[in-house]
Amino acid sequence: MTEIQEKKKKKSAAKRGGCILLCAVLIIGSLWFLQQLFMPKYMHDIVEGAMIAEYYQEEKDHDVIFVGDCELYENISPQVLWDEYGINSYIRGSAQQLIWQSYYLMEETLRYEKPKAIVFNVLSLKYNEPQKEAYNRMTLDGMRWSMSKVHSIEASMLPEENFIEYVFPILRYHSRYSSLTEDDLTYLVKKDAVTHNGYYMRVDVRPAENVPEGKPLGDYTFGENAMSYLVKMNELCKENGVELILVKAPSLYPYWYDEWEEQVEVFAKENDLKYYNFLKATDEIGLDFTEDTYDAGLHLNLSGAEKLSRYFGRILSEECGIESRRGEAALEAQWDEKRQAYEADRDAQYAEIGKNRNEE
Repeated sequence: MTEIQEKKKKKSAAKRGGCILLCAVLIIGSLWFLQQLFMPKYMHDIVEGAMIAEYYQEEKDHDVIFVGDCELYENISPQVLWDEYGINSYIRGSAQQLIWQSYYLMEETLRYEKPKAIVFNVLSLKYNEPQKEAYNRMTLDGMRWSMSKVHSIEASMLPEENFIEYVFPILRYHSRYSSLTEDDLTYLVKKDAVTHNGYYMRVDVRPAENVPEGKPLGDYTFGENAMSYLVKMNELCKENGVELILVKAPSLYPYWYDEWEEQVEVFAKENDLKYYNFLKATDEIGLDFTEDTYDAGLHLNLSGAEKLSRYFGRILSEECGIESRRGEAALEAQWDEKRQAYEADRDAQYAEIGKNRNEE
């Protein structure tokens, strides 16, 4: 083979290699685009699915991290904790967040930062097994990839779920092609914030009336699986020098049984943990369930959440030793900006309620 032929052969091989590389890039890029397009955006209807991912955009320097379900992200306002007590906090919450999901979110969070305290709401102890794929997705899809996410998926999957569909969500969501909306294009790459440091704001009012009593259960004992993760939470926090604080939100429903309360109290006492059941302190908090809930007692509205946050903020400050960080210029500036968004959301919601009432 002559030198010219050799050069032509190398050039041809390089060209083929370039074409193959370009095709691979185009295929991978197309699959990424389709996956981003088909995945739910959770911007207007079921916004809870967008909450977990918002944490990654935050500065990781919080004093208190809340981990748990709607009894945290709808009942605690980090903005009030800052304004009243100078406490820098964030809520890593999601709908029906199961205790093992809370544990792995806690584990992941401790790789980013070491808060002084982590607050966990105990309602999810009632669930000993995975529940629904839709709720799994609202927690797990928003997590960044790590071994914490892998283990959380493995602990959460129902028998009919497949791990590969979490790795490549397009395999799960490909059928959404027929129901895509304008949101799927608008929020293809970047989404709007749906929370305020994890707090989901609602200002509307629906009084609590005829709240049902709990039905008798055959067995009130928390499951072994659920309790094992509470043990792991305690061990993880101790290993990292973080105080674990247990709370029960003042939600009137789902019903919180005395037998459940006793088990949490025993665990907290045996492990020297602080536990606050806000159901026992509604008068001290100043809650009025004719005006401080937007869904008949399941969750607090803005008025109720701000009352609870003022009450708990004092506890965090005086009993848990969480010091004020007022005076830190950069942090003050961050919270000033967050307050503007908080107040704008509040005012817009009040205006919408006024509009709807006028229309009626």
